[in-house]
Amino acid sequence: MLSKVHTDFSTSSRPSWRMSRSLFQGATLPSSVQAALRNAGYETVDDVAGVSAEALSAELGISVKDAENLVSATQTPKVPRMTQSAASLARMNVFTCKYPAVNKVLGGGLLRSHVLEISGPPGSFKEALACDFVQAFVQAGEEVVFVDMQNMTSPHALSRLLESMPSAGTLLHYIRVHTLPDILVFLRGMPSNLCPKTGLLVLNSLSFVFQSHPDLSPSKKNMILGNIRNNLLEACVTRDVTVIITSQMATKILHPDGSPATFDSGAKAVMVPRLGIKYLPLGRSFRIIIVPQSRRSGYIAFTFQTHVFYINMMVQSREACVLARPSKYSN
Repeated sequence: MLSKVHTDFSTSSRPSWRMSRSLFQGATLPSSVQAALRNAGYETVDDVAGVSAEALSAELGISVKDAENLVSATQTPKVPRMTQSAASLARMNVFTCKYPAVNKVLGGGLLRSHVLEISGPPGSFKEALACDFVQAFVQAGEEVVFVDMQNMTSPHALSRLLESMPSAGTLLHYIRVHTLPDILVFLRGMPSNLCPKTGLLVLNSLSFVFQSHPDLSPSKKNMILGNIRNNLLEACVTRDVTVIITSQMATKILHPDGSPATFDSGAKAVMVPRLGIKYLPLGRSFRIIIVPQSRRSGYIAFTFQTHVFYINMMVQSREACVLARPSKYSN
């Protein structure tokens, strides 16, 4: 039996945020590097945490040496907090699922305190992949909060998935949230809404709650997405929580040159993740797009900053191989 979290969605809950250190405050970085960081949307030290020098060099268009100096300048000694227990220090830092294609494209598995967005059309195994990681965290003895926004995964289905694990009933917490205001209040109160030993937060069908607000202006939506990004970053940095988000796809109409178009002027249509990238913390996020070809095979498009990698996904045999070189990616 799953234990259900009863959350009070009152607006009186207000977390006390701690501002992340700015990349530009008292920085000794060359002006060209600072300009490249600003153009790419990097603002704080946390934004570049976990990003390799090679990746920064490729994305920002700076030399590898400058990227290495940037990484070195933003690193701080990782001294464990005095309040951390020995058990928390011994926790796993990489979690794998049963699909080698996914583990391979994530560089060996999902990193702790990072965000993974899983997008795909209806019928793709977004929720199944998220639940696979739920199993991995529960097997490691970590608590999981599963927030469902479209009734796509029922408590009964999760119970069956974890029935062989005696401790699942105390480690897995299921919440139903169906409106945008409720999920925003939940995320604002993240520190108090998550259990002290929570290792994984799943936001299932996050894009669904936005569909009931088609009247949101672009500026208002961008502001909301920015707030969600800050909430997710806070959970990752201060609570060491890993976040998995499932999202639906949206149709994007393009001109022949790839620029945005309308239904009347467009030459082609492509499917893209519905929420874009503005809500994902820079330097801490992975995006996987599932592209099914049949019931048992398809592709994974793994988007990393400015590139997309296509991985063959044989669902039946769970094998993987790289099919194409990276191509320019624009959201």
